[in-house]
Amino acid sequence: MTDLSKYRNIGIFAHVDAGKTTTTERILKLTGQIHKTGEVHDGESTTDFMEQEAERGITIQSAAVTCFWDNHRFNVIDTPGHVDFTVEVYRSLKVLDGGIGVFCGSGGVEPQSETNWRYANDSEVARIIFVNKLDRMGADFYRVVKQTQDVLGANPLVMVLPIGIEDDFVGVVDLLTRKAFIWDDTGLPENYTVEDVPADMVDKVEEYREMLLEEALGQDDELLEAYLEGEEPSLADIKRCIRAGTRTMDFFPTYCGSAFKNKGVQNILDAVVDYLPCPTDVDPQPLTDEEGEPNGKFALVDASETFKALAFKITDDRFGSLTFVRIYSGTLKKGDTIMNAATGKTERVGRMCEMQADDRNELQSAQAGDIIAIVGMKTNVQTGHTLCDPKDPIILEAMVFPNPVISISVTPKDKGSTEKMGIAIGKMVAEDPTFKVETDQDSGETILSGMGELHLDIKVDILKRTYGVDLVVGEPQVAYRETITAEVEDSYTHKKQSGGSGQFGKIDYRIKPGEPGSGFTFNSIVVGGNVPKEFFPAIEKGFKGMMDTGVLAGFPVLDVEIELYDGGFHAVDSSAVAFELAARGAFRQSIPKAGAQLLEPMMAVDVFTPDDHVGDVIGDLSRRRGMIAGQEPGASGVRIKADVPLSEMFGYIGSLRTMTSGRGQFSMEFKNYMPCPSSVADAVIEKVKEEKAAAKK
Repeated sequence: MTDLSKYRNIGIFAHVDAGKTTTTERILKLTGQIHKTGEVHDGESTTDFMEQEAERGITIQSAAVTCFWDNHRFNVIDTPGHVDFTVEVYRSLKVLDGGIGVFCGSGGVEPQSETNWRYANDSEVARIIFVNKLDRMGADFYRVVKQTQDVLGANPLVMVLPIGIEDDFVGVVDLLTRKAFIWDDTGLPENYTVEDVPADMVDKVEEYREMLLEEALGQDDELLEAYLEGEEPSLADIKRCIRAGTRTMDFFPTYCGSAFKNKGVQNILDAVVDYLPCPTDVDPQPLTDEEGEPNGKFALVDASETFKALAFKITDDRFGSLTFVRIYSGTLKKGDTIMNAATGKTERVGRMCEMQADDRNELQSAQAGDIIAIVGMKTNVQTGHTLCDPKDPIILEAMVFPNPVISISVTPKDKGSTEKMGIAIGKMVAEDPTFKVETDQDSGETILSGMGELHLDIKVDILKRTYGVDLVVGEPQVAYRETITAEVEDSYTHKKQSGGSGQFGKIDYRIKPGEPGSGFTFNSIVVGGNVPKEFFPAIEKGFKGMMDTGVLAGFPVLDVEIELYDGGFHAVDSSAVAFELAARGAFRQSIPKAGAQLLEPMMAVDVFTPDDHVGDVIGDLSRRRGMIAGQEPGASGVRIKADVPLSEMFGYIGSLRTMTSGRGQFSMEFKNYMPCPSSVADAVIEKVKEEKAAAKK
């Protein structure tokens, strides 16, 4: 199929438990892709195919499926709802043209919906709204519509009204056609009848229809003028206006139903066809230069252009590694040679496939607008890399991922698993750009960093089950540092006589605090040859070698300036080794005199909270020794910026969610090192001493 106007690349996103995966299942059933509907609570849904997803009833990674409705091809991506996996939503939105925001009829607009909505706004993705679970206790369609205005700052365009609510929910009224769709109790989506509007709803339907037409016809001044003068526009004209306003995000067509009970899903599929943009309707992706700055050129969605695509997800499954690719321009055939713009390497495309969650259909070719997976790429492709024609190298606007906010230390339970763990973690880091790994230079531990406790919990679980690596998970260590606060002038003599030639080196020196970030600097102003020049490098080496272990608690020392101004040597006994040992002794002798001080890492913390919890959040950050740097009010809450010591931030995400009823979020990154308050420093030094004593025993 090559008619791009018949393509719809859509994502389904929402808060945890709003019913995204169930909605996806119903779409697949209605479009004939699956014949038995799998339920999330039974762990049998098509798109939740990981063991961890089936067990926990949550979506962890986005899954892609392709289906057809009304002669249109849908590439559907079901995304996770949990805050720890927002990167999956972000990178999916990056390659989609439209979306369906699912909201729970009783829960309404929940915190993660806000995050995803913000991401979708940033990515300029047109959306329709589906208020789901209207059969549940406490469901209220009109309340949720109001919330989308108040909380999200969105403009919902109500397209249908519910007939009945909670247990009495039986169907919807289509405001455009003034027809009621009523489903029977068999639970089958195809078992519905089209009737006239129930008598008790006629006035409400007319009121909402008038609001709908006035909002929609605002896209065409002539039609609006004619309508206000009493002329009814044609259905085709109304739909054209709604489509135009949806594409520019002036409003969001809003539907309702119950995916679980199979009521109202057809209306959504029709709305995707009628109102969501096809690939050619969307503004083309900008191209950038090597530094990532836009260069004014674009990747036009056109099969006749040169090949341009974005790798937006990498996974490793039972068939090998898969690179999920959104093709923006050109065509790709089996056997073509493509280039990874990030590495400059080329390779032949061996196999391509269309994904059905964890099943696949082999393809011979694909074109602009398609979302496909390439099997077994070798050029070290990572999320956000551009794939292109080697004759026309280009770079698509890259993805920017949030930095991890929480770390844990891990060690394999048995020594034999170390190599296995390394290989497994390498694959997992390639798959997930928000999952980072490093080795702590001080402790030698492997440190895993991620977006939250659940994120890391799942990673440890995957390492155990998928890769067979059992881990001992420990608390992460804060990387403290040491420095000095005062200038000291001192002298040190290294003398050793042991028969034959001895060792002798005398140095007179000043030690003073350096500029923040200057590290270690050494210079010599010795004149008159009291210390021969050839020994200067040995003296510098001796001082520098001691910077790795401070005198307070053995942490690395920062920002020290050393000046050699005099000394003495012996014609026979002086040597490079003697002067190096003199410098080492001098460091141990003088650093305690120079006001040694413990430094702690400070984090630049950015917290997003709803207005009504600002006081609690600021109070909590202050209790954590945080310095509030500023506040920025936004449409749906306040951003608070603060500098907080890393040692006080462990477990913060849990406290923040409790304080803000789950609606708060935060990100943090390293800012600088600052002096520790003496009470904190004393506790850290004491702890280190205890650990050393325990290790000796």
